[in-house]
Amino acid sequence: MEMIFSGHDYRYAVEQSLLAFFPNERPVYGGADPNTARVALTPAGAGCAAETVLTVDGRTARGEARLDIPAGADGYERERLKQRAVKLSFFQAARALTGVTPAWGALTGIRPAKLAAGLLEEGMSVQEADRALEETYFVSPERRRLCLQCAQAGLEAKAALTPEDISLYVGIPFCPTRCAYCSFVSNSVEKSFHLVEPYLEALLAEVDSAAAMVRELGLRVKSFYMGGGTPTTLTAAQMDRLLGRLNERFDMGGVVEYTVEAGRPDTITAEKLAVLRRNGVDRVSINPQSMEDRVLAAIGRRHSGDDIRAAMELVDAAGFPHVNMDLIAGLPEDTPEGFRRSLDEVIAFGTDNVTVHTLSLKKGSRITLEGTRIPTVEEVAAMLDYAGPALRSAGFGPYYLYRQKYMSGSFENVGWCRPGGTGWYNIYIMEELHSILSLGAGGSTKLVDPAQNRIERAFNLKFPQEYVQRPEKTAANQAAFRAFYQQMKQL
Repeated sequence: MEMIFSGHDYRYAVEQSLLAFFPNERPVYGGADPNTARVALTPAGAGCAAETVLTVDGRTARGEARLDIPAGADGYERERLKQRAVKLSFFQAARALTGVTPAWGALTGIRPAKLAAGLLEEGMSVQEADRALEETYFVSPERRRLCLQCAQAGLEAKAALTPEDISLYVGIPFCPTRCAYCSFVSNSVEKSFHLVEPYLEALLAEVDSAAAMVRELGLRVKSFYMGGGTPTTLTAAQMDRLLGRLNERFDMGGVVEYTVEAGRPDTITAEKLAVLRRNGVDRVSINPQSMEDRVLAAIGRRHSGDDIRAAMELVDAAGFPHVNMDLIAGLPEDTPEGFRRSLDEVIAFGTDNVTVHTLSLKKGSRITLEGTRIPTVEEVAAMLDYAGPALRSAGFGPYYLYRQKYMSGSFENVGWCRPGGTGWYNIYIMEELHSILSLGAGGSTKLVDPAQNRIERAFNLKFPQEYVQRPEKTAANQAAFRAFYQQMKQL
C-alpha cells in the first residue's frame, strides 16, 4: 500500500495500524500501488486534527480524529497526542472499510502495559482504566484484561525498587544453528568456534571494568540475565569461568533473580547445569518454541521433541527453583492443533513460567527473505485464543507483555507465571523501570532516570569480531553510563 503523509512522518504508528487491518499489505513510499493511505495532520485550534483516506481494491473510506493539546504539555506529550490522532484516524477509516476491529483496537505501542500502568498511577481504578482502554483505544475485553494484569505486576515491581537498583545483562552471541525466524546477530559455533575464546576474554575484561564502575557509582544489581544467542553453547569450563568472574566482581547479594538462557536443548548437559547451579543461577529458560518435530525441522532446529524432553529431565534433576519455557505461535508448518499439543506438554512439564510469543516477521530472518509459508492470521488467533484459557486453568497468570513490529496478526508476546514464578528482569526491561547495563557484543544498555522520565541508550558493537577488536567502544559506552548517573545525582 502506498503511504502518503502530510503534516507528519509518524511512519511506525501508521505501519503498525496497517498491519493490524491488512496483514498481507506492506508499506510503500513513492510507489504506484493502487491501494493507498493518505494520512494528513493539521493544527486545529488548541489541538490537532488528523484525516485518513484509505483506498483498497477500489473501495474508499475516510476516518477523522481531533484531539486537544493542553497548553502546558511538553514536547513528548504533544508528539504523543499527535500520534494518537493519526492512529485514531487510520483506525476509523480501516474499520469502516473492513468491518473489523483488531484485538488491540487502535493501540499500536510496543508496551501497552506501560500505558495502562500510567493510567493507574494517575489515580484511576482498574475499572476506570479498563473503560479508558475500551473507549479511547477500542481494545478487546481479553486484551484489556491482559494489559491491566501486567500493568499491576509492573507497579508491584516498581514499588520494590530503589534509585540505586539496576539489572545486569550479559550476551553470548553464539548458537548451534540460526533459526529461520531469527534476525539477531549470532554466529554458528560450528563456523566461528575460533571466535569463542577471544570473545570470552574480551567479555571478562568488560565485566571487570563494568563492575568497578558499578561499585564507584554506588549501584546495586537487582537482577541478572544472560541471553544470546544461546549461552549454553559455551563449554562447562567456559561458563564456570564467566559466572565465577561475574560473582567475584559484582556484588550479587541483592539479586532477586539469576537467570541464564539454556535455550537450545541440544546445548544442555548435566555438567553445564551443575555449573549454573554451583554459581548461583536459580532460573533457566528453555526455549523449544515448539514440541512438533516437523515445525522444529522447518525452523532449522537440529533437535527433536524427544531431545527437549530429555533436556527437561536434566533440568528437573538439577533442581532449579524457577524454569521458563518459550513457545512461538505462528511458526512455519505449525497448526492450531500442533500448537495446542506443544502448549499442553509444556504446561505438563511443571515449569512455573511460560512465555507465549507471536511470530514477528523480522526483515533479516530466513522466513522473510525466502518467503516461507506461515500460518494465517486466523490460525495464529486460534493458537492464542487457546493459550490464555489453558494457562489460566493451569494456575498461570500474565505478568508482562510486549508487542513487536511485523508481528503476525498484530498480536502480542505474553509472559505467564504460576504464583512465585514472576520473571522480574522481563518486567524491569519491558516497563523501563530502571537501567539495564548490557555487556557483550550486541548489548544495548538502557539508561533510565525515572524521576526525570528520561531514557538513553548505548549500544555495544554487534559482531563478535568487532567487539573483540575495538575495546574503545566498550569503554566509551561505560563512560556514557557513568556520566548519566553522575548527572542524575546532580539533578
